[in-house]
Amino acid sequence: MVTDFAGLAGAAIVSGGSGGIGRAICLALARAGSAVAFTYRSNDEAAGRLTAELSEHGQTGTATRLDLGDAAATAAFVEEVADRFGAVHTLVHAAGPHVPMTHLSRVTPAVMREQVEQDLLGFYNLIHPTLPHLRHSKGSVVAVTTAATTRYPKRDGLSSVPKAGMEALAWALAAEEGRFGVRVNCVGPGMLTDGMASRLIASRELDEVALDVARANIPLGRFGTAEDIAQAVLFLASHRAGFISGQKIDVDGGYGV
Repeated sequence: MVTDFAGLAGAAIVSGGSGGIGRAICLALARAGSAVAFTYRSNDEAAGRLTAELSEHGQTGTATRLDLGDAAATAAFVEEVADRFGAVHTLVHAAGPHVPMTHLSRVTPAVMREQVEQDLLGFYNLIHPTLPHLRHSKGSVVAVTTAATTRYPKRDGLSSVPKAGMEALAWALAAEEGRFGVRVNCVGPGMLTDGMASRLIASRELDEVALDVARANIPLGRFGTAEDIAQAVLFLASHRAGFISGQKIDVDGGYGV
């Protein structure tokens, strides 16, 4: 069993813990020996279940209902975590609303602005107050973005364009914060059987024909899982990736090749 975080003081912060990918990341961190403080937007039931699961792995798990668009509330949350656990050694940003697939010509400026605020500014609101704590712990940041910024599929611009901004922010922070020992990386999920892709399938925005086309474009010929994403995040956040910063791993079955 990997126990990369067992000797670290403090906790990991994970945004979007009630989602499929966020939940898998929280559990992977707990299995690796880390206490986890996660946020969620509205799903109280899922957050409660995850808190119980984290305790089953012998780790403290705290759930905080939080709108990352509220900069003051987000900063207060970070300070509460640092006070409770004594340190923050890892930040994983995995929050993200359901994004419908549509051609950009049909996306109004108001809708695009809302998406940029939720994705890019939400990430910034979280990472900015966390930086002093990560400098102290020489910690790590991993942002969950999308494989679609490597190979852009049609009708995915509302999701991929703001996440490209998140990646640019991650690269800038990797360049600036490395002098303090802080590493910043990204993981880009491809098509998954859980997470946002599963919601697109459930909402029938992707029909069977589209799914067959998607599989045909993936060299491995199948979709991934949230656990695949969690393992990539776990690696980048751990000491095993101690000389990796400013990088992105696309977990997409080879889609971007």
